Amino acid sequence: MKRIFLFILTNLAVVFVINITLRLLGVDRWLDETGGINFSALLVLSAVIGFAGSLISLAMSKWSAKRMVGARVIENPVDPTERWLVDTVRKQAQVAGIGMPEVAIYDAPDVNAFATGWNRNDALVAVSTGLLQNMNRDEAEAVLAHEVSHVANGDMVTLALIQGVVNTFVIFFAKLFGFFVDRVLLKNEDRNGIGIGAFVAEIAAQLVLGVLASIIVMWFSRQREFRADAGGASLAGRNKMIAALERLKVNHEQTVLPEKIAAFGISGGKSFARMFMTHPPLDERIAALRSAV
Repeated sequence: MKRIFLFILTNLAVVFVINITLRLLGVDRWLDETGGINFSALLVLSAVIGFAGSLISLAMSKWSAKRMVGARVIENPVDPTERWLVDTVRKQAQVAGIGMPEVAIYDAPDVNAFATGWNRNDALVAVSTGLLQNMNRDEAEAVLAHEVSHVANGDMVTLALIQGVVNTFVIFFAKLFGFFVDRVLLKNEDRNGIGIGAFVAEIAAQLVLGVLASIIVMWFSRQREFRADAGGASLAGRNKMIAALERLKVNHEQTVLPEKIAAFGISGGKSFARMFMTHPPLDERIAALRSAV
């Protein structure tokens, strides 16, 4: 799912910048003024950094997504395909009760689409040129309905809140690890903040803990995919949604996407382990729609 990949990438960059800035300002010194770490202050600092990174990433999500994939927003449709895209999203948005999202196309061979935005009335729905070339209108309509459902369900906002909580605990335990390395292993008695070696250890811990914590975000993503599929079926029709997923399955079997991309598109894909997948397997998604009453 590109929206999650783009969001997490932006989130990591923002958190890193905030962390470095606060360290340069000497904020870390406040955590151990008495010779021992102040856990309450550390938790507050971790929450400030964690939620700031997540919420800033959410606010930047449309802007960053457009630039990262080179999406072109359709302002004045120039052909029947662009007109159909805009009209279809407009109708679905009205039924879903959300503001009209921006509609964009980006150049990519993979069959993919994503939706992002800081709230349900200011969103972006983007589709790849590969999707337009490999899907018929009914299938593409279902994919658009799936993305509109993500917007209507407020998935990006919920993701930002979950990511904020995850960030908080990652930063909290990473700073504890850095403090332990500084005071216990390196035996640094300087109370003007931790040394460079401990800072490197802290950053390394953030990376490792961040990967482990992403399991929570990925689990959330998989659950929301089932809900977005159901929403897509409601907006476009269950048969169209099933047909779209079956087309994605066929396309995936014929063209294996690069590993770093496959996990982040609408179609999902195989990954190192199921717990790191942003999408449930397509067979499970199809079965869930078929069994829905």
